[in-house]
Amino acid sequence: MDRSIVATAGAPQAIGPYAQAIIAGDLVFCSGQIPLTPDGTLVEGDISAQTRQVLTNLTAVLAAAGSALDRVVKTTVFLADMGDFAAMNTVYAEFFPADPPARSTVQVARLPRDVRVEIEVVAIR
Repeated sequence: MDRSIVATAGAPQAIGPYAQAIIAGDLVFCSGQIPLTPDGTLVEGDISAQTRQVLTNLTAVLAAAGSALDRVVKTTVFLADMGDFAAMNTVYAEFFPADPPARSTVQVARLPRDVRVEIEVVAIR
């Protein structure tokens, strides 16, 4: 199977040895995004602000891969505190207003740079 690496300046560069996304066949596998701006600045603020930046980053990565949020089939949301679920969910619903994808949401002990949220997605091209 052919695969290709996706890279865009519209989202923060990987902070480790991984790609922003990989295209494999008709699928796009996006690495988890955290609330960094494209220049790498950490977005301070509440879970709503952080979730909005994460989903904005994923929008840019998907566009670079020839896809979009409305083609996402699965998301995984990692929260530092499940108490943030409702506020995260409100912002998430703004980005997936109709026919939302399948989703898992889990609380984790810690996220990179001590952010409150990380989201990864799988989409169709």
